[in-house]
Amino acid sequence: MTTSMTSDGAPLEPDLGRPVERRALRDGVYDAILELLLEGRVKPGASLSIDALARQLGVSPTPVREAMVQLEHTGLVTRAALKGYRVAPPLSAERMSELVDARTILEVAAVRGAVPMSDAALLELKAAHSDHVLAGDHVKRVRARNDEPGWSAVRRYYTADWAFHRVILSHCGNQYLLQLAEFLSPQVHRLRQLLGHGLTDVDQALAEHGDILDAIAAGDNERAENAMRTHLLAVRARSLAES
Repeated sequence: MTTSMTSDGAPLEPDLGRPVERRALRDGVYDAILELLLEGRVKPGASLSIDALARQLGVSPTPVREAMVQLEHTGLVTRAALKGYRVAPPLSAERMSELVDARTILEVAAVRGAVPMSDAALLELKAAHSDHVLAGDHVKRVRARNDEPGWSAVRRYYTADWAFHRVILSHCGNQYLLQLAEFLSPQVHRLRQLLGHGLTDVDQALAEHGDILDAIAAGDNERAENAMRTHLLAVRARSLAES
C-alpha cells in the first residue's frame, strides 16, 4: 500500500470536505423531517415516502433514507418490510410514565453526584437556566399575541431545557449517567410530539428549574434531589394530563 506525498515528500492530507458536506446535508434533512413530524403535519400511521420527501426537500433519496434510519431509532417512525416507513403512534400513557420514571432514576442520581458543584460548573448551570428563561419568555410573548410558537421557538425552548439538565449530568462524576440520559432523549421527542406546541407549562417548568438551581447553589444535596424528583414527577403529571 502506498501513501500519496506532497512535492516536498510530506504525506498528503486527506480531503475531508466531502464527508463533512454530506453529514451536514443529512443532518439538515433529518431536522426538516423531524420538524414535519413534531409539528403534526403528518398524522400517526401515515406513510412516509422517501422519494416524495426527497422531491419536497430538493435532495436525492440517499440523505432522506439515512435520516429515516436515525428517526426510526427515536421511535417517531416505524419501518415494516416491503411497506416502508410510517409515522409512529404517540406514546401511550403507560410508556410516558415509564419514560419519566427512568429519567427520574437517572437524574436524581446525577444531582446526588453533582452536589456540591464547583464554581465553574455552577456558572455553567446558571447560564443554562438564563437561556431557558429567555427562550420561555419568548414563547410566552408569542402566546400572549394569541399565536402558536413556531418550530424555531419550540426548538430553542426545548434545547435550552435539555441543556440545563445536561449540565448537571455532565458534572455528576459518572459519564454513564449522561450516556444513558442521551440514549433516552430521542424518546422525549415522542413525548413532545403529543404535547404539541402549546407549551402551557413554561412557567411551571422554569420555576421548578429555579428550585433545582437554588438548591444546588446552596450546596444542599437532599433539597436538590427532592427538587429534581418533584420537577420530573410534575412533568409526568402534566404529560399524562395532556394524553
